[in-house]
Amino acid sequence: MPITPVPTRAELIEHLVRTRIAGDVATPRENNLDHYRRLANGDRHFWLGLELGERWSDEQDVLAVMAERCGVMDDPGHRQGQDTIDPELTVAALDRAAVELRKSAEAGHRVLFATGHPGALIDLHGRVASALRLAGCEIVRVPLGLIADQGVVVQLADIAMHERGATLWHTHSPAPMAAILDALEREGEPLPDLVFADHGWAGCAAQRGIPTVGFADCNDPALFIGEAEGTLTVTVPLDDHVVNPRYYEPLTAYLLDAAGLTPA
Repeated sequence: MPITPVPTRAELIEHLVRTRIAGDVATPRENNLDHYRRLANGDRHFWLGLELGERWSDEQDVLAVMAERCGVMDDPGHRQGQDTIDPELTVAALDRAAVELRKSAEAGHRVLFATGHPGALIDLHGRVASALRLAGCEIVRVPLGLIADQGVVVQLADIAMHERGATLWHTHSPAPMAAILDALEREGEPLPDLVFADHGWAGCAAQRGIPTVGFADCNDPALFIGEAEGTLTVTVPLDDHVVNPRYYEPLTAYLLDAAGLTPA
């Protein structure tokens, strides 16, 4: 596997903006506001496995968190058109995530990796998993035969994903992660010391009290709220499905270097 040069902070920020992982992103303002409103209205699909109760019933409170932690435009009067992710916030969150990875490497933790975006983020997750294994961590093996959301939970290249009809699915659902954690407990296996995931995979793990590093787009407010409330350990803001998955390679290289991990 080729080694990507580690970018400086400034080089990474330029790359994030140029590839639209951050900066002026593809997700439109209308979609963002629609998801914030649905979360505030109690639509659990947008809670991503977190239990938010009635604490976030005001759409403007959700927008305020997203402006602070993701970098979307904070003007409530901006209702359509372009929206943004602040690349400075992305890199700052990567630095916080690196601290958690370093802790796990030093302690030899059991770490579980999962993604609801196999078409974009599987390589990011896989490279981090390989580096942690090389550092002495145990990558949690997912029990076989788990069913969730009319599909199965599979683990490929150390990454848990959702499969339906021999196809890896994009999913926001917390059900696959719940199936994994329930099965580990049934089999008497210890729960992970750290979960590295996105979407409902991350929200479910964090809600169960497991330290969790999550990745989220600007139209997925729940994980940012989870970090604001202290449920998630870190939420990294980024466009989670840009046109070329290789665009995430400099981000991954920066993260591994900041964590003091050797790419495998």
